[in-house]
Amino acid sequence: DRPMLQRIYGTVWATQEELDRYLWRRQEAKKRAHRRLGVQLDLFSFHAVSPGSAFWHPKGWRLYRTLEGAIRELQERRGYQEISTPLLVHQKLWEQSGHWALYNESMFKLDSEGQTYSLKPMNCPESTFIYRSRTRSYRDLPLRLAEYGELHRNELSGTLSGLTRVRHFVTDDAHIFVRPDQIGVEIEALLGEVTEAYDWFGLRPRLTFGTRPDKALGDPAAWERAESLIREALERSGVDYRVKEKDGAFYAPKIDIQIEDALGREWQTATIQVDLVMLPERFDLTYVDENGEEQRPVAIHRAIYGSLERFIGVLTEHFAGAFPFWCAPVQAVVVPIADRHIEAATELAEVLRSRSIRVEVDESSNRMQNKIRLAQEQKVPYMLVLGDREIEARTAAPRTRAGEQQPPQDWDGLADRLKAEADARRPD
Repeated sequence: DRPMLQRIYGTVWATQEELDRYLWRRQEAKKRAHRRLGVQLDLFSFHAVSPGSAFWHPKGWRLYRTLEGAIRELQERRGYQEISTPLLVHQKLWEQSGHWALYNESMFKLDSEGQTYSLKPMNCPESTFIYRSRTRSYRDLPLRLAEYGELHRNELSGTLSGLTRVRHFVTDDAHIFVRPDQIGVEIEALLGEVTEAYDWFGLRPRLTFGTRPDKALGDPAAWERAESLIREALERSGVDYRVKEKDGAFYAPKIDIQIEDALGREWQTATIQVDLVMLPERFDLTYVDENGEEQRPVAIHRAIYGSLERFIGVLTEHFAGAFPFWCAPVQAVVVPIADRHIEAATELAEVLRSRSIRVEVDESSNRMQNKIRLAQEQKVPYMLVLGDREIEARTAAPRTRAGEQQPPQDWDGLADRLKAEADARRPD
């Protein structure tokens, strides 16, 4: 008989404090696991009928749409125009873009009438059809086209991991077509967008600037100019960044965006790429300059959240499900003490809804303390208890999910305060 072998793993730490910190992180990571919280908070679920695709429950979809809407509002302020392009695209497009040679195995394909199509794994190439729909002048640029595109990638089943590695997802993509002399100003503005959006969550993005790789396509002088403009924009913006030499895409110098969560884990979320070759040259994009001559634009690929699915997975673990008030799926629960208080509780809820506050009324037969405990377990930011005294005075005293009891306010005053708090988009 062959002897049995047993593998033993161990770790070594310089101090007890470091070991304690490591053990705490491991335990805390289990508590914060987004797949567990997704079920507990009734946000999303996964099912074998569609591996790697989230089934969004009403509360989770509310969170999803709120995050999407925040970026949409930011984009409207910045002059973006939103587009939508088809999910199913002919093989020829991917051959032209170069993705077919590089990405073919990761595409979901189907044949129809002797032609091969695929579900798009990225949004980039189709935006060129919008750009080329008419002649563009130098005065038209920058042209900022945003798209919440549904993407599909045929990831191996063994690599799928909750929301952070999926087959079906949506990205908050934008493709910004600029003149070469506009690169620096636009990059600086994009860095401002990233900083603003991450401030909503109290996150400080870390940026990595990837420069020209050895097998880069395009004119080396154009790469050098673009990299110089990007460096200047990074310096002017004052953000933290590091340079990773030769880490750019083959067609673009890039800025990768990482965040650190509450457990000190680093997550790659989004990217900014200054495309000198793939879209402009392969799709023959041009604009007419002030002298009436055709010139080649630069295409900036930009995402802020990146994959919304992945971003929500990261946020869920970072906040342990206790999302900031402005994006919480349910922002307040009205708790009537007895059945006779339900009518007034419903009236208060309507006052809050008139200010776009996401509110629920707990009409269950549970005792008041059980209702409060349930709302706390659901990580609801505010609980509003209504009894005879509160109804008579038309006031409510908010109780936070952390257990803080706030002073009573009249219903309209409370609704206005919560509306202002939501509009401010601040982390709790």
